[in-house]
Amino acid sequence: MGGRYVLLLSRRSRHLREHRFRPQPSEAGYNVIRQFASRQFLVFLLSGGFAAAVNFGSRIIYSQWLDFSTAIAIAYLTGMATAFILNRIFVFKNSGNSIHQSLLWFAVINIIAIFQTWLISITLAYYLLPWLGVHQFTPEIAHLIGVVIPVFTSYIGHKHWTFR
Repeated sequence: MGGRYVLLLSRRSRHLREHRFRPQPSEAGYNVIRQFASRQFLVFLLSGGFAAAVNFGSRIIYSQWLDFSTAIAIAYLTGMATAFILNRIFVFKNSGNSIHQSLLWFAVINIIAIFQTWLISITLAYYLLPWLGVHQFTPEIAHLIGVVIPVFTSYIGHKHWTFR
């Protein structure tokens, strides 16, 4: 087994301090990363978490007087109203849109997010995860990913259309 072996080495430095792990302002993707690594996005996450808690808690209260299905629907609307108010007051303070414009865009973006959650969850649960050999907790994993992805797209939508 004679032969020559060619070893290709990078001409880049081997010292970790000289490598860049973050994109630079001139590189593609820098603005996308910067958009999510912001105080505004953190407050968006906190507002959304609080609105989800309002949704969950209000369903329990509504169930004292209403059937489960109706309580869920009204609790969802309560959570969405909470999210809108918190986003308008704390996240996107300098919105130039009128309340009516903001409400319309808020509804549109949330309808898109519901569809996105459904599509991602179904695709993962019935096709991708089984194909990858994941057979335990498939619905839970699929739904978790389906819920997380729209957080990012909703933030972009609300920032650029709802509360611009």
